[in-house]
Amino acid sequence: MPAMSAPLDFSGRTVLVTGGTKGIGAEIARAFLAAGAEVVVCGRSEPGALPSACGRTAAFVPTDVRDPAQAAALVRAAVDRFGRLDVLVNNAGGSPDADSATVSPRFVEKVVALNLLAPFYVAQAANAVMQQQESGGAVINIGSVSAHDPQPGTAAYSAAKAGLLVLSRALALEWAPKVRVNHITTGLIRTEAAASVYGEDGGAAVAEVIPMKRMAVPDDIARTCLYLAGDLSSYVTGADIAVHGGGELPARYLATRR
Repeated sequence: MPAMSAPLDFSGRTVLVTGGTKGIGAEIARAFLAAGAEVVVCGRSEPGALPSACGRTAAFVPTDVRDPAQAAALVRAAVDRFGRLDVLVNNAGGSPDADSATVSPRFVEKVVALNLLAPFYVAQAANAVMQQQESGGAVINIGSVSAHDPQPGTAAYSAAKAGLLVLSRALALEWAPKVRVNHITTGLIRTEAAASVYGEDGGAAVAEVIPMKRMAVPDDIARTCLYLAGDLSSYVTGADIAVHGGGELPARYLATRR
């Protein structure tokens, strides 16, 4: 068994974070920057400020990851700039709620493209690079509790995220031992963009149904990415790591204690 380097030292490694210009993705990018990695982020348009930490700033590549050609070009740009690619975090995703009885086919196609097809396109290009590196690489797919427990208004999104979970397991089987592929199931996460969703109480009532009594913050996801990308998880692949505070207490449990 090879000697383990400092588990949270990513000096000399290159990390690509899709959707890494804001919210959870930006926090993931900052965590890897703080750990010494070179970080590349992407989005359809460049933000006013890029993620930075410890005096270092992420590089930006404008990309629509739903386009296979742009996804491949994104990976090439990261390798051209830094000479290698060690970690891919497929973070780009999301969807507004929509009534499945009336939602348009175009909406469904866009949701599936962003949350399922795009991660595959970027991972496929990243794998081609990582397989040629002596140290291989790691792919981390950011999923959702909706893949396990869908909510009303999320049919297309939940189906796509369920697909991402199975895709992660399938790619882990095919790409081992050089490339590890893992999945993070995220629960309710407190971000600025989602603040209005959790009610006028700032999410206090929502937190009460979570065993940990709080919603996740982006740093909770970022720390899990550091673990899955580093030497501490060198034998972990095909895993689904739940970062959701224990999920949600069953409705029947809450109903009997009101």
